Amino acid sequence: MSEHDDHEDEAVAEAALTQAIENQIEAGEPPAALATLNKLSLVGYEREEILQLMALVLAHEVKAMLRDNRPFDRDGYEQALRALPTLPEEMP
Repeated sequence: MSEHDDHEDEAVAEAALTQAIENQIEAGEPPAALATLNKLSLVGYEREEILQLMALVLAHEVKAMLRDNRPFDRDGYEQALRALPTLPEEMP
């Protein structure tokens, strides 16, 4: 696989994660998604940056699910969203 393909794959994954975050915000589910957007907006973060931070949290949870062969940890995910802008410790 070429370096170009790797960058393209990363862009597709980032777009999918960002879309998932947008869907969560629109649906109000989990409630922490909209709360996090509002909180970070109030302290001066731009929407695009907030979505990127939230996508990193979602990516972290998905990676942990795959690594540990476990279901989605909604409570842990919401806690990590509410902790933003501090990212989870295990971020790559």
